[in-house]
Amino acid sequence: MTSIIIIIFVIGYLSITLEHPLKLDKTVPALIMASLIWAVLAIGFTSGWFDVVNGEGQTFNFLSGGEAAMDGFEGTLLHHLGKTCEILIFLIGAMTIVEIIDLHQGFEVLKSAVHTKSKRKLLWIIGIIAFFLSAVIDNLTATIVLITLLRKLVHKREDRLWYAALIVIAANAGGAWSPIGDVTTTMLWIAKKITAAGLIEFVVLPSIVSFAIPFLIASYLPVFRGTIETPALEESEDAKLLSSRTMLFLGLGMIISVPVFKALTHLPPYMGMMLALGVVWLVSEYIHPEEDFDNKKRALYSTQRALSRIEISSILFFLGILMAVAGLEALVYGTINGEQVGTLRYMAEVLQGAIPNQDIVILLLGVLSAIIDNVPLVAASMGMYDLPIDSVLWHFIAYAAGTGGSMLIIGSAAGVAAMGMERIDFIWYLKKISWLAFIGFITGAGVFLLFERVLFHHT
Repeated sequence: MTSIIIIIFVIGYLSITLEHPLKLDKTVPALIMASLIWAVLAIGFTSGWFDVVNGEGQTFNFLSGGEAAMDGFEGTLLHHLGKTCEILIFLIGAMTIVEIIDLHQGFEVLKSAVHTKSKRKLLWIIGIIAFFLSAVIDNLTATIVLITLLRKLVHKREDRLWYAALIVIAANAGGAWSPIGDVTTTMLWIAKKITAAGLIEFVVLPSIVSFAIPFLIASYLPVFRGTIETPALEESEDAKLLSSRTMLFLGLGMIISVPVFKALTHLPPYMGMMLALGVVWLVSEYIHPEEDFDNKKRALYSTQRALSRIEISSILFFLGILMAVAGLEALVYGTINGEQVGTLRYMAEVLQGAIPNQDIVILLLGVLSAIIDNVPLVAASMGMYDLPIDSVLWHFIAYAAGTGGSMLIIGSAAGVAAMGMERIDFIWYLKKISWLAFIGFITGAGVFLLFERVLFHHT
């Protein structure tokens, strides 16, 4: 019966990757897949076919545990839903702030700062901004901000797809060396596996390589030759409103304040994002975008309008894919050293047994993070190894899980956001971008191992 859940996941995953040939929005199979996995898990659990493991490693069997086991099952489901909703609330907050900035034409300020018409120069400007911005406001939010800016700068969709796809590589690379840049680095940081200073020291150089090499190769591709085509009647400086600059700096400033809020209160990041959204919303209610501003025009700049522009299908896709992976994580698949473990943990342990070299295992984890959500993979690896804080292995895991997701468009939060915003085709990304991301990933990994294993012999 266990194979049924895995088959559902495989079919659902294939349906997502074949979204365009099937002419089916990827959100549909994601939601159906998650619901069916948990439905089969619930039926199998109450029938005694499956055991379930929660986030703390406790296992539950309905036949021997009865009501207490059922409470454990429901608690496991709520735990995974809670962790998923943390990401969704953070995403909704970030996307709403970005849309509020856009309504007030705040990105016109950034657009006016980018004077180049050269496709190659624009590629590097956008890439460098994405790399450093993602380390400050996280790779997901940085991707949302920069794709919104791209829509102002690059009007030809075929060209914009290339820029958006390469932003994913740059944002994931930038997020890997910051404790707040990626959800997996945040997990390792909170679990006291790494320190902020240690992560930067170990991972920043490999991250730069994993970003710079793909961009260097891409800058010589035909698509980045020549100049950007702009419409004849392109909006000029007059497009900016009285509120443009204020809302841009307020919006970005409040997003940057989220990790500060977390450091001060030790609350999860989504609470800081809720405060950030509340402040931006408050200011947007009272600010005057135009000289001649009245109640009739207020609706044009309202947060309600910004909320209506959010890609809700992308939010629901996140919900489906993360809850489907959570189902696999909760399903007890086998026993390792006398301990019952979930499907993903079992897979990680089998890999470790088959391949004694830890560095190769972490490289494979990086490749797998492009296929399966990197959060449970990193969670599994945290349970596999008992090593001191700032061990080389923890930093290699941060690098591999952060940058490896770039190899597929659905392999990272940034990729999923880009896919939703620009409707990037999975197969197109696989053909055009995956090889660039792989070269960056493997080159950066080589630099990491050269410094830490060969030159300095860290442990």
